[in-house]
Amino acid sequence: MTLFALGINHKTAPVEIRERVAFTPEKLPQAFSELQGTTGVNEVAILSTCNRTELYCGLAGDDSAPLRDWFSRFHELNLADVEPYFYAHPDRHAVRHILRVASGLDSMVLGEPQILGQMKQAYSTANNAGTVGQLLNRLFQHTFSVAKQVRTDTAIGASPVSVAFAAVSLSKQIFTDLEKHTALLIGAGETIELVARHLHESGVGRIIVANRTVEKAHTLASEFGGYAIALSEIPEHLHEADMVISSTASQLPILGKGAVESALKRRKHRPMFMVDIAVPRDIESQVGELEDVYLYTVDDLQEIIQEGLRSRQEAAQQAEEIIDTQVGHFMSWLQSLGAVDTIRDYRSSVEAMRDEVIQKSLAQLARGQSPELVVQELARQLSNKLMHTPCSNMKQAGYDGRAELLAAARELFNLKDN
Repeated sequence: MTLFALGINHKTAPVEIRERVAFTPEKLPQAFSELQGTTGVNEVAILSTCNRTELYCGLAGDDSAPLRDWFSRFHELNLADVEPYFYAHPDRHAVRHILRVASGLDSMVLGEPQILGQMKQAYSTANNAGTVGQLLNRLFQHTFSVAKQVRTDTAIGASPVSVAFAAVSLSKQIFTDLEKHTALLIGAGETIELVARHLHESGVGRIIVANRTVEKAHTLASEFGGYAIALSEIPEHLHEADMVISSTASQLPILGKGAVESALKRRKHRPMFMVDIAVPRDIESQVGELEDVYLYTVDDLQEIIQEGLRSRQEAAQQAEEIIDTQVGHFMSWLQSLGAVDTIRDYRSSVEAMRDEVIQKSLAQLARGQSPELVVQELARQLSNKLMHTPCSNMKQAGYDGRAELLAAARELFNLKDN
């Protein structure tokens, strides 16, 4: 069986194409049903995210044309229109690809962890559909183990590489225990949503979301167990916030020095950590002059992000070394499958010889022959039967000058060289 990966991702195709070839959860049952009836496809799993659509398959042979044809037909596309965006990886290259994907090395954001969860879901869905056999089961279990090793043995996901991640990383440096602290998030766009998600995953105590549109703030806050306020209500709640992270499209500052001074008095000058991600800035620069305020701008975060990228790139090199080794381990297992049938057939042959000799020996004992002579005869006959075919083949190999077969026989039977 040939292991094969066929896919399209953010590196090979624009979003317009990726959208058209995505598999929605509703489409997956039909896809699995059709793939099971596709010539040459023995096993299959489908990974479909916003950045990639990939098929991992066990094929009966090495012809992937039926798979490509099915893919284009299923998405109602001409093969010629989608073919330029495909990448195809057989065997060892397929193993390397799936290990790199699961470890975050092939992601748009280097080292991002979400892809591993998406891959586990893809495996579970295919397994439930009955399209996972011995090959893909072993491949995915190996993949999950390697991805865990990469996360454990390298710092691939430890360093901040996004503004949101950098902001939360800074807050964790200042507040050792986020559970005891409150975060005020100003805005409700994508960046603030990511900040909220990172803070929630880090165990922050409370989240307050302030936005011009309270309904939008409420939608975001409710997702993370927080509560929403209007921008006009910020002065009433500012003293509650140990950290303030702001990202709006406002052309004028949201927070001024006076409002922050008032909040600090109500806080009895307990320090406040502030990150202004917005351009133009949401927080007046004079706020940074206050003694008990740690104010960072988007430029400050860029330095952290660049350092994080360098750190992740170094970790990625270590991850690639781990993957090189683990590809070899999986391919060794895959190659060992070729010996299984041979071992099974040889064992059956030997057991048949054994049973034949045993039946003759039992008949001799039943006729009253000496047990000692019967055992000796059994051993002689079994030895002759076991040696006959290998010895005949080795003689023929010597006659034909096949030195490599004779060398293999010496290794197989563990014979020491003279």
